[in-house]
Amino acid sequence: MATGTNSLFMLRPEGGWVIYGDDFDSIVYDKGTKAVTKSEFESGFLLYDSWFAQQQADKEAEKAALLAKLGITKDEAKLLLS
Repeated sequence: MATGTNSLFMLRPEGGWVIYGDDFDSIVYDKGTKAVTKSEFESGFLLYDSWFAQQQADKEAEKAALLAKLGITKDEAKLLLS
């Protein structure tokens, strides 16, 4: 289940905010950071899980493409990093 931090991270990944708990009214923004609306914040709870899953899928696709370009397997890549 998504948290207030998750929702804000999805909506404002560049940072510039602090939240205490999951309460919209507890969000404190740095000067110059564009605030999210309460509606955006609440929608973020519902959208976060699918957004995060898509982010992970995109990362895996990038890794697979790089490995294919290099002509090595995941196990071979792990050996290079150890």
